[in-house]
Amino acid sequence: MPQSKLFEPISIGGSTLANRIVIAPMCQYSAEDGKMTDWHLMHLGMLSQSGAGILTIEASAVLPEGRITYGDVGLWDDATEAAMARVLKGVRDWSDMPIAIQLAHAGRKASTAKPWDGGAQIAPDATNGWQTVSASDLPIAATDNAPTALDRAGMDRVRDAFAEAARRSVRLGIDAIQIHAAHGYLLHQFLSPLSNRRSDEYGGSLENRMRFPLEVFDAVKAAVPEGYPVTVRLSGTDWVDSPEWTEGTWDSDSTVAISRELEARGCHAIHVSSGGLDPRQKIPVSPNYQVPLARAVKQAVSIPVIAVGLITEAHQAEAIVATGDADMVAVARTVLYDPRWPWHVAAELGASVTAAPQYLRSQPSTLKELFRPR
Repeated sequence: MPQSKLFEPISIGGSTLANRIVIAPMCQYSAEDGKMTDWHLMHLGMLSQSGAGILTIEASAVLPEGRITYGDVGLWDDATEAAMARVLKGVRDWSDMPIAIQLAHAGRKASTAKPWDGGAQIAPDATNGWQTVSASDLPIAATDNAPTALDRAGMDRVRDAFAEAARRSVRLGIDAIQIHAAHGYLLHQFLSPLSNRRSDEYGGSLENRMRFPLEVFDAVKAAVPEGYPVTVRLSGTDWVDSPEWTEGTWDSDSTVAISRELEARGCHAIHVSSGGLDPRQKIPVSPNYQVPLARAVKQAVSIPVIAVGLITEAHQAEAIVATGDADMVAVARTVLYDPRWPWHVAAELGASVTAAPQYLRSQPSTLKELFRPR
């Protein structure tokens, strides 16, 4: 069997990963006042035995008002840092898998109920609710409370909070940072003309709309050591046609433009997802539906590009990497459903993964080369 490209090592910044499978960040809505709990210890501990190349901690808010829900994880003060340190120690005692973190601010998509409680916005004056902020004072839905448009002081506070969370991430020994600029959250709200109607130097043209997310990226880069991996997650398109606004919508060409700018500023990888900004989105969900968006970025930059979205099969994932559509694949719901997905993919592709010694006896007798002891 030919050697699997999916299980070849890859370098991201100054780090080398054993294979090209990324466990994407997945919110668990199970924190208390931003602090990780035993649920996160169980969840991350389980995924740290999956054999993936790297595990990404869920969207971690850089400010309390940047949480999607009141149950979101945060990394904005000593208490949230200490709670995360406790969980990370428990995971690292038993796994040497590299761990990344996604730093985020939800913007106008904040202050909502947990998904299993309906996910609706919670009013600022209600229990577990607060006033949201955004690039402009446009709510997602007409029935939502309008966000406050960030002024310069508010933007500085957000930018500095990203930088401070980055410093805390380094202090925690986290191996890489992903800045969340996708899925309709705050930085995406600045990027897309559907949510950014500012009349200052941060609105209007593509160059202006990219300005604040790039300021945040620069601040994070300045806060971490030279060579420390800093990556960005982008929505490749809003999946919305918007003829009523002359600036159009956020699309693949826009994503390519900011990806090139990020690479020039020292970004180490781009993770390409899509959507999440506008209820008018029409997403053609099917296997590989976001791969063309990753391919467009891959053709424009030289840094690694990560594809994600309904990647569930071994040969599907292998083909994405082997054909050059992307350098890595990320899985989320796939690995929640099957926490040993990388094991099974390696077995099917004739590759091997690192496994804890406690699990070595589970290797099928027909696959003697599947496991590499930790």
